[in-house]
Amino acid sequence: MSEVLTSQVQPTKVLFTQGITQSIAQVSWIEQTDSSLYIVTDTTPFHPVSHIWPDHPADKGCLVFEGHQYAVIDCVTGAFDIENNKLHKGADIPVKRGEAGWHFVVIHELATDLRLNVNDTVELVVDANFQAALSRGHSSGHLSSYALNKVLEQTYWRKDASRKDVLNSRDFHSYAQVLSIVSENQSTDSYRLGKTLKKRGLNVTEMLADLAIIEAQVNVVLATWLATAAPVVMKREGDALTDSRFWCCDLGVGESITMPCGGSHVQSLTEYNAIKITLTLKSEQDLEMITTAS
Repeated sequence: MSEVLTSQVQPTKVLFTQGITQSIAQVSWIEQTDSSLYIVTDTTPFHPVSHIWPDHPADKGCLVFEGHQYAVIDCVTGAFDIENNKLHKGADIPVKRGEAGWHFVVIHELATDLRLNVNDTVELVVDANFQAALSRGHSSGHLSSYALNKVLEQTYWRKDASRKDVLNSRDFHSYAQVLSIVSENQSTDSYRLGKTLKKRGLNVTEMLADLAIIEAQVNVVLATWLATAAPVVMKREGDALTDSRFWCCDLGVGESITMPCGGSHVQSLTEYNAIKITLTLKSEQDLEMITTAS
């Protein structure tokens, strides 16, 4: 059985893009099941797992109420159906962002029977070290994807491509990526080197023969970019969870990156000692790039 305490739920305001890791919040929805307690608040510093592209894990942390700490065991994206007064979680969300009559929210899951009431005030505290490690992993993955595009642009395309990245390189990453996973101080990208990519003009055979060379060249580009000590700025079109956010990093010499991204990120490239990639051919058509930050 589940118990639901209703409220006029509003879109959650998120704080993780501003480097805020703890905040006071007001409870707007409580749902108790046999195994979990789901809590929605008006604002949160927690980054939830996206139901659309779940590459960035949920933050860890705790909820503090009346002096007691309760572990947040998961944090997911939710959508609240205003007309039917119902909360949908993660993969069960039946609508797209911006759908009339729906509010997108952050759901904090607790494994407890804590008795809360709507409008209670709580403190939400994120594990800042874990969030920072994920942020380093995510931002380093962005940099390595552009660095890989840049290196491949020099030699490995036999014709022009319609899709180019913001640095004007043919966008191998966008064309070939099938999966990405962010983890602590690491990002893993999986690429599919199929017939379509060859038709678009990538010299796949030559690329695979030169993987060690390409890997070394990408690492040189990454070292050059880190030496700029450039700031990383998250530009926001609003505070709500679904408002557009953009990852921005000006690397100088005409290399300025602005790209949409909803994850948490570093605030400066000075937060890294190094970023390096490894390229591994997992099968005849499957290439993996692991980016490791230190």
